[in-house]
Amino acid sequence: MTTLFANARLIDPEAGTDGPGWLLVEGETILATGTGEAPEARETVDCGGKCLAPGIVDIGVKVCEPGERHKESFGSAGAAAAAGGVTTMVTRPDTLPAIDTPEVLEFVTRRARDASPVRIRPMAALTKGREGREMVEIGFLQDAGAVAFTDGDKVVENTKVLSRAMTYARSLGALVIAHPQDPGLSDGACATSGKFASLRGLPAVSPMAERMALDRDLALVEMTGVKYHADQITAARALPALERAKNNGRDVTAGVSIHHLTLNELDVGDYRTFFKVKPPLRAETDRVALVEAVASGLIDVISSMHTPQDEESKRLPYEEAASGAVGLETLLPAALRLYHAEAIDLPRLWRALSLNPARRLGLETGRLARGAPADLVLFDPDFPFVLDRFGLRSKSKNTPFDGAKMQGRVLGTWVAGVRVHEGG
Repeated sequence: MTTLFANARLIDPEAGTDGPGWLLVEGETILATGTGEAPEARETVDCGGKCLAPGIVDIGVKVCEPGERHKESFGSAGAAAAAGGVTTMVTRPDTLPAIDTPEVLEFVTRRARDASPVRIRPMAALTKGREGREMVEIGFLQDAGAVAFTDGDKVVENTKVLSRAMTYARSLGALVIAHPQDPGLSDGACATSGKFASLRGLPAVSPMAERMALDRDLALVEMTGVKYHADQITAARALPALERAKNNGRDVTAGVSIHHLTLNELDVGDYRTFFKVKPPLRAETDRVALVEAVASGLIDVISSMHTPQDEESKRLPYEEAASGAVGLETLLPAALRLYHAEAIDLPRLWRALSLNPARRLGLETGRLARGAPADLVLFDPDFPFVLDRFGLRSKSKNTPFDGAKMQGRVLGTWVAGVRVHEGG
């Protein structure tokens, strides 16, 4: 079975190109790309001059199975991902119970396989119960399919425990993903320190809490030699430490959430809890610095940090409301804000959305090269719309972009050459 994607605007993050062409798929893989006269195929998809790019690889998606299926299931998350152009979800282990044993990981893998139309690559906890006291059986969990190890936003406070876990992970070639926030300084905070937080009377934390935690982690990386990824860099003050580690040859990468790239602390306004995320939204100067870091390649990965919360946990006073926002369907149009602002071109943007996260996890996706999996997204970058959160496919509707004017519509999503979403 061959499928020709004709009359496309090919976005190739590996080659760094953006131009007209065609792409030929045979079975589950890409057979060829080119310009000029297209070859014949059994089926032809006319792209109408719209953008065809590798499917998004989203690191840090929370699917609330097991434990909180009313917030999000693999079925609803998979449908949301397909509608958002996400072809691989890298899921977090902060479930109830935590994904910290091969048995729980097997359950998650089976549920994902049965319910989700997109690929699922699960992460496992770094310590048992995400309690920071005893490391998990990293080797067994790797054998069961874990692609990385993280305690999520529960920072391992005991440096000796973390160093031992990193040393063991290094011996197995496992990737450790950390959340660089000093837990003592961050405890109870829901805003970034500054004039805005003071005027609103919100308990706040300095961005230095991020830099301090990152400095500790990078020192342990130097000591152990582990493969390390910071899930979210959100403060400009943390960027020099990240740059030094990279320049010193450490096996270090970093990500940033789409919310910290496109929103700032002032968007909280009069205590709008859908804008309460973790870490809290930063100053505009931080946001601009992060965009520049993505454009330069210092920050490697953009993710949605999809965190579903039900209405009851968000309709509370700002300090008491749960943190997090859904982002699978809004990741692509929100990221295109950076393109329309001429801050990042599409090939660079897709390096951070697709190629770099795939490479970090050792996946073959994220490319338009011959032999790569045919995980693709066709989208119109200029299509305007006003987001209605009740139209989202996620069970939870806690998006900060509700009512926002956005651009970018997914026209089609393919996983292993099979169409899993058809846009309007």
